[in-house]
Amino acid sequence: MASIKLKNIVKNYGETKVVKDIDLEINDGEFVVLVGPSGCGKSTTLRMIAGLEQATSGEIVIGDKVVNDVEPQHRNIAMVFQNYALYPHKSVKENIVFALRRLKVQESEIQRRLVEVSEMLQLEELLDRKPADLSGGQRQRVAMGRAIIRDADVFLFDEPLSNLDAKLRGHMRTEIGKIHNKFGRTSVYVTHDQVEAMTLADKVVVLHDGLIAQAGTPMEIYLNPVSIFVAQFIGSPSMNIMQGTLHNESLHIGGYRLPREKLSSVAYQKDIPEQGLEVKVGIRPDFFNDKNFFGESEESFTFDQVTVDLIEPMGFDKEVLFTLGDGTIKARLDLRSELARGEKMDLLVDLSRVLVFDNETELRL
Repeated sequence: MASIKLKNIVKNYGETKVVKDIDLEINDGEFVVLVGPSGCGKSTTLRMIAGLEQATSGEIVIGDKVVNDVEPQHRNIAMVFQNYALYPHKSVKENIVFALRRLKVQESEIQRRLVEVSEMLQLEELLDRKPADLSGGQRQRVAMGRAIIRDADVFLFDEPLSNLDAKLRGHMRTEIGKIHNKFGRTSVYVTHDQVEAMTLADKVVVLHDGLIAQAGTPMEIYLNPVSIFVAQFIGSPSMNIMQGTLHNESLHIGGYRLPREKLSSVAYQKDIPEQGLEVKVGIRPDFFNDKNFFGESEESFTFDQVTVDLIEPMGFDKEVLFTLGDGTIKARLDLRSELARGEKMDLLVDLSRVLVFDNETELRL
């Protein structure tokens, strides 16, 4: 196993800057997920760690060794690709053990590892098949087996589940988590799917336009996003963002006045002019509660008599849309809330979960 350090990493393609001065430390044994929209630089960063792309500037350190000039095959890294990258003319067994044979590992050791990996990934009955005879999920398991059979210091995953259907993605996500728990290898996983990021990661690194927007544990990023971009990218359904006015004593949203002293997440300390400061306010749908089933407290606020515009049943949960000021807001409530479109209801929110962002920069205040 090994730690990874990226020091001032930049990647340019001609005049196009894809990765812009990234600094990141990944601890030994840590599972780090790079997440962000298409074009944010996450796959390019992964490929630079693997040695498949050369950094324009900066330093990549694996363990205690700078590897910028080390060829990919000498970095002791195992990589799982989005498109599986299996040899079509080789059997499942031959694909899995190919790297060990190239490294001239003893045949008895190869067979021991093959049995362990094929049992773990339930590939025993597929070992003699060719990739063309496998489903997408089976091919992905073979690609996983080929990676984990090696005694690599680092595992790299480049959107490995994006070609699978939703049910299979959930299953394979669980398998990847189990593999990491078993082997404890340092792992870097790239995805655009924030559910994968939240469920798999020890540390989530949110990338935006070639820069790290925020890095932290999944819950740190979910509860304390540093910007509207992070707030809306992480979390499903997305955080509600509405226009508001911050005063010294209160926060005004759509005709409601929230007491300023209870907004513990708002760190803005400057004196505010009499007309107030125009801001953007964020509340996650999960932090609304139906007042019929939750008691008020000193730390809560009631949005009373809001009108239900639309109800979206989601099984155990239901997503309720209502209008607040000029915006449509979503609340996620459980089955106990029996509502109909057009009805009025009282919604509670924990004031410590109300976030305020700068109107121009969209950074947290």
